[in-house]
Amino acid sequence: MPRSERSPLLLAVLLAAAGAAHFAVPRPFDAIVPRALPGSPRHWTYASGVAELALAAGVALPRTRKPAALAAAALFVGVFPANVKMAWDWRHRPAPLRAAAIGRLPLQAPLVLWARSVAAGAAGTTEGRS
Repeated sequence: MPRSERSPLLLAVLLAAAGAAHFAVPRPFDAIVPRALPGSPRHWTYASGVAELALAAGVALPRTRKPAALAAAALFVGVFPANVKMAWDWRHRPAPLRAAAIGRLPLQAPLVLWARSVAAGAAGTTEGRS
């Protein structure tokens, strides 16, 4: 399978794994929900998990790939404040954990670009179909 055909599927797998993790082990996700958001952190953890699972399905299907990939790019931007909060909260943790938390921050940009690339690659896949 060519790289361009694998890319959407790999993005879908990443989204599905992240979404499933929100339900399997919600506590770490609860801890990084910014306090400024209304409602309980668990609500946001589950909502984010549902969104990631839905986006995984959308990216996996050629008919919905473009809008789902664009929404995934927006989601990656939207969760950036949680990653900033995690980096701040972990500033006094041991160096490897602190490095992992800080390392997540620049990884958001390639994720956004990857999702946008998947959307661009899907540009012609929904036209002319009913």
